[in-house]
Amino acid sequence: MTQANEDSNNDVTPEIQGQFSAFIEPFFSTYHRVRCYPGLIFQQGKRTMLQINVPAGHFSDILRADPADDNDPNSGKNRPEVKGHVEEIKEYVLERVRKGKPWILGTITANVAAEKIKILEFTRGICLVVIRRGVKLDITDGQHRKRAIHELIESDEGELISDADFPITLVLEGDFRQCQIDFKDMAQTRPLDNSLLKSFGEYEGQIGIMWQLIEKVPMFHNRTEKIKATPPSKKGLIYTTNYIARFISCVFANNPNDELLDLDVDKCSEALVNCLNQFFYECNQTRNTFEKTDKKLKSEEVIVFKEKGLLGMSAGLETLGRLLYLTYTPDTYSFNQDKVSQLAQINWTRSDPIWENNLIRIDPNPRNPDKRYKLSTGANAVTDAVKTLRSKLGWLENSSY
Repeated sequence: MTQANEDSNNDVTPEIQGQFSAFIEPFFSTYHRVRCYPGLIFQQGKRTMLQINVPAGHFSDILRADPADDNDPNSGKNRPEVKGHVEEIKEYVLERVRKGKPWILGTITANVAAEKIKILEFTRGICLVVIRRGVKLDITDGQHRKRAIHELIESDEGELISDADFPITLVLEGDFRQCQIDFKDMAQTRPLDNSLLKSFGEYEGQIGIMWQLIEKVPMFHNRTEKIKATPPSKKGLIYTTNYIARFISCVFANNPNDELLDLDVDKCSEALVNCLNQFFYECNQTRNTFEKTDKKLKSEEVIVFKEKGLLGMSAGLETLGRLLYLTYTPDTYSFNQDKVSQLAQINWTRSDPIWENNLIRIDPNPRNPDKRYKLSTGANAVTDAVKTLRSKLGWLENSSY
């Protein structure tokens, strides 16, 4: 609470703080041999629930995970552990802590039978929660976070999070089946779209470059969906932040999932902005869209551009990104303009034979004869497309791809 006490919006005087401390301290002294936490009582879903905050040093002692076996849902209160998820959480925390940056883990939900703990209620839901030795809070949601925190605390780098506190929402519920139902209910939330995650990511690496491209490349500016998974053509949107982020990682790392955290955002952005503005202007399939302002570009034109071309689709962008990777010189932050021009001369429409059997599959019996080209978006399709283009362009001297 140090930061809150130093804040100018704290109207509690030192005298009142002293009075409250004198009142509350005897309770902590009484229960000093057990776990005792300030808490809030609230009602939800016909149950009484508590909110407490637990110091890192107490975390593993009072929480218990009960994951089910792989094929027996009744063997535990949680789903089976997801392989690798604990490591992902640990890597996230350590990466942020080592850099001195903020980090956050969501509240853990646990349950316990009401008779196993003591609640000292004062007024308006303010209380102290006493947890006797040996009593465990069974995790309903958050088993991977619990294990990750435990392993971090027990590791050689445990001091990095030793001062952290972790919130727990405690449901006064002892019925095993109801706990399973609670887990199922909490798992109903809709997964966040990758575009939304990219839009709210930190301004560095892949995401930092992405925002500069959206601002400085007319093809992307005001034509990018920043929240949803797909761009609505009727609103004049062609791309999503996720499309562009994956494209950027292909350009600089030949890997759509690389976050590019070690790159110089400004220098890489400037180089790629110039490269793309050259490419989109020189390419026959994009010049009209590139040059038109948003007010002049009609939704019908966007629909045609996306239906007939490849550069309005994520797979098409990734193919372009992997090809631009072959034209980039990291030491000088520059793209080979001649090779970029070569790429611009490629026919990026779906009907060109060069895309057959890689990004495009032709339906021999289409319901609509005008729509016999089916887009293939898998990683293998992109790989095959790049190999085909390299062969056509004669870029075979570098066999690193």
